[in-house]
Amino acid sequence: MFKSKYAFIALAAALAGTTALAEGNPWQVRARVLGVYPDEGADLSVGGAALGGDVDIDAGYVPELDISYFFTDNISAELILGVTPHDVTATNVAAVGGADVDIGDVTLLPPTLTLQYHFPTGGKFIPYVGAGVNYTIFFDEDAGPVADDIDYDPSFGAALQAGFDVDFDGVPGGWMFNVDVKKIWINTDVTVDFTTALGATVDADVDINPWVIGVGAGYKF
Repeated sequence: MFKSKYAFIALAAALAGTTALAEGNPWQVRARVLGVYPDEGADLSVGGAALGGDVDIDAGYVPELDISYFFTDNISAELILGVTPHDVTATNVAAVGGADVDIGDVTLLPPTLTLQYHFPTGGKFIPYVGAGVNYTIFFDEDAGPVADDIDYDPSFGAALQAGFDVDFDGVPGGWMFNVDVKKIWINTDVTVDFTTALGATVDADVDINPWVIGVGAGYKF
């Protein structure tokens, strides 16, 4: 967690220290529709003892806004803004005979900052790659019909991306079509209070690690 936090600070400092600005207005905005597909897994325990089971987190489909700042014609920083709600199920739980347990839903706020390189193709098709960091906050936690309460810790993690813009109005600037794919590493410690149902509290080390696929339009000023 701390290593990722330092990486976030180092990336921000590197961006702040870049002085070679792109020609014209350096700002770009996009609006996309995202599919968020968790690649989830979990280790469950009670009082430090391993408890059989796993976790299933459903996919989410949400609108998203991102803002980019071009330091040069080919190097930019992108910040994505959006929230994603997900239903969560504990699966194959040993304490209840291997049954699945509905543990409600939760909403993620996962702002992600990446540093990107846009390949100088000289045409309307402009691919790019990026890498950066993510900080995820969990809110609107609903424990579901069985648990008494649930708590998710915030998460720091890495992010990788690849995508492309198709510039409708010429290079650079103007309206564009965009496709973007990100892999984001999100890990959270979850505490589920099952006092009423099981007389115990379950601790879960949960990897969410979603693939985030976006399609939308943007404008380069």
